Amino acid sequence: MFKKILIANRGEIAIRILKACQEMGVKTVAVYSDADAYSPHVQLADESAPLGNPLSSESYLNIQKIIHAAVETGAEAIHPGYGFLAENPDFAYACENAGITFIGPKSDVIKLMGNKIEAKQRMEKADVPIIPGYHGLRQENNFLFKQGKKIGFPLLVKAAAGGGGKGMRIVHREEELEEAIEGAKREAKSAFGNDTLLLEKYLDKPRHIEFQILADAYGNIVHLFERECSIQRRHQKVIEESPSPVMTAEMREKMGKAAVKAAKAVGYTNAGTIEFMVDSSLNFYFMEMNTRLQVEHPITEATTGVDIVKWQIRIASGEKITLCQETLSQRGHAIECRIYAEDPANGFLPCSGVLTKVEPPVGPNIRNDMGIETGMEVTAYYDPLLAKLIVSGENREDAINKMVWALSNYVLLGITTNTSFLKEILTHEAFRRGDITTHFIDTHFKNWFATRPEIPVEALIALSVYDMMNAKSGVQKEVTVSSVSDPYSPWKRAGKWRIGD
Repeated sequence: MFKKILIANRGEIAIRILKACQEMGVKTVAVYSDADAYSPHVQLADESAPLGNPLSSESYLNIQKIIHAAVETGAEAIHPGYGFLAENPDFAYACENAGITFIGPKSDVIKLMGNKIEAKQRMEKADVPIIPGYHGLRQENNFLFKQGKKIGFPLLVKAAAGGGGKGMRIVHREEELEEAIEGAKREAKSAFGNDTLLLEKYLDKPRHIEFQILADAYGNIVHLFERECSIQRRHQKVIEESPSPVMTAEMREKMGKAAVKAAKAVGYTNAGTIEFMVDSSLNFYFMEMNTRLQVEHPITEATTGVDIVKWQIRIASGEKITLCQETLSQRGHAIECRIYAEDPANGFLPCSGVLTKVEPPVGPNIRNDMGIETGMEVTAYYDPLLAKLIVSGENREDAINKMVWALSNYVLLGITTNTSFLKEILTHEAFRRGDITTHFIDTHFKNWFATRPEIPVEALIALSVYDMMNAKSGVQKEVTVSSVSDPYSPWKRAGKWRIGD
């Protein structure tokens, strides 16, 4: 087992990994940019190393700085978390070259699975179902146009490298195809430095269902069942749950076997995720493989009892998997909501500012993965993900009700968040029925605007008294949410009621 691990990430995932290391008796090293110097993940680590400039390219994405920090602190391994360098084969190779263990798959596997065309060709050879389409290397626009017509419409044009919806277009008619190909190529080139495209049949009412796998260096592979990740906004997941409400025992067995087969086909090691698209007839197709820890891994941990991060560390240190597929099982139902610093009523624009009060909900089977605290500044430098809220219940209805309660009792003041929007999704009739697809938000919440909760009478009285007190003293003071920091404000003394979520 390693004695010291450097975590090449920040925020809630850095803290998640730090705690797993500490429980295993492993020392930790945090890295931080100037913007994160006083962040919780830095305070919790045994050691820390500065990366300087807050710009990602100069800090968390700077391979040389992170490798140097690991060498200087004597870290034997690096855990990349997710985002930043987690799926960068050059980073994995740099770790290997420096004699540092990369907690993840080998660099050549990351490179292979990072290219959607090569990945699909490998899966096709391994007899893993793939979506009908063109996954070849010829990339002339005219040739792609002809291939697209042959596949038929609707059609998905997508970048072979990268993800997150960049370089992706949905084409409904032939006259849209030429422009879609040109636009996707431009965007892919700008985002990934690679304008290679693939074309796929666009599925009717698609669901996004993924399987978590663990694989060691001795050929042992198990899957930890599925996660339903269909609630997405602009191809980014928002709410995930496990098990999937559409899953049957037969379908689960088939998809699980396909996931293990996919991992074996590329000689995969460590934790990974095989992502599938499922159509309205419940046919499933390989979409891609995420060669890292997933944001939504906690719901799998909640339903299986398996600590995925600890197994990542054990596998990377050379241990064999002792889990047996026949004895692994799911219990209950778990849901994860991603808490973002963004304004859903204003085009989901990211928000920044100082968190004047942070009080996450607590209770049985409620888990808070967070990297924030009261008084912390949320900057515009990084992803607006603040925290993840995970709940589990005896069944899906119980889990949904618990999550709605937890979101209603999540206090995050100082900046706008998406908690009200998340509650609207969870309480929607179609969501409760399990009638969801990747188009759910576009279909039901295209022009969503937050409904302002009614301000309590007590609040209005307190505000009036406060105004009168200020008027008598000749002091003009604007009352805002940040007034909670004023010890003489009735907003401070009125208890835990609040204006919004």
